[in-house]
Amino acid sequence: MTKFAQTLSKIFFGLVAATGVMATQAFAASDVCLPFGDAQTSPTDVPTLQRGAKLYFNYCSSCHSIQYMRYSRIAQDLNLTEAQVMSSLAYTEAKFGDYVTNNMPQGGRGAAPGGTEWFGAPPPDLSLTARSRGVDWIYNYLKGFYPDPSRPIGWNNLTFPNASMPNPLWELQGLQEHVVHEPKPGAASAGAANAGHAADAACSPAALTLKTPGTRSAQQYDEDIQALTSFIEYVGEPAIIQRESLGVWVLLYLAGLTFLLWLLKNEFWKDVH
Repeated sequence: MTKFAQTLSKIFFGLVAATGVMATQAFAASDVCLPFGDAQTSPTDVPTLQRGAKLYFNYCSSCHSIQYMRYSRIAQDLNLTEAQVMSSLAYTEAKFGDYVTNNMPQGGRGAAPGGTEWFGAPPPDLSLTARSRGVDWIYNYLKGFYPDPSRPIGWNNLTFPNASMPNPLWELQGLQEHVVHEPKPGAASAGAANAGHAADAACSPAALTLKTPGTRSAQQYDEDIQALTSFIEYVGEPAIIQRESLGVWVLLYLAGLTFLLWLLKNEFWKDVH
């Protein structure tokens, strides 16, 4: 290996190592609480996406838009007819080819009252939330609501503390109580170790206790949230359904092409060897 190649190799591995260190530090510094684990979404399973779309349009679309998605595209990808979409999913005056928006005014700056006055800020568009926040964050967020009288809206969230959003799915999930773990006597002398244990206890499923059951069991609600999260993930990348199905054929094509090129190389070089 030449000195130039050695230098390039050192630079490359140095950049890789630095990137790994920065990513590790950023992850360690993150204070995001994900007490309920991985989302285990199914963004390519059409029946799951249909259930997720139903939940989104019944419980989320009044406040949150998905402004880069058309009703017609949802119908195409989810194997739904125009009549099914417009009768069961479209609750505005939108047409079949329109983007999915909501009727909530943003408010603020002298305009008529809207999301800014009611929630402190207009409810965000969810088109790219799965790509910016991640599906695990969405899944944990939707499971982490609990009533909190100290908040202006009356709700709080374990994953996103002090969120200005009520739980739209409380009738399905029920009402959870936030359990505050008090330090044990003499724990103050334990220092940072006890502080770490307290933080772990605050960010765990045990921090929330179901006090009033909802219309869905815990397992059913978990399946509902997985379906809703899967739909939001699909919205962030609608091509994911075709991409994953085509990926297998692309890999098979590349494998076959590699084999043919190997045979061709052997044919060209057989006299040289």
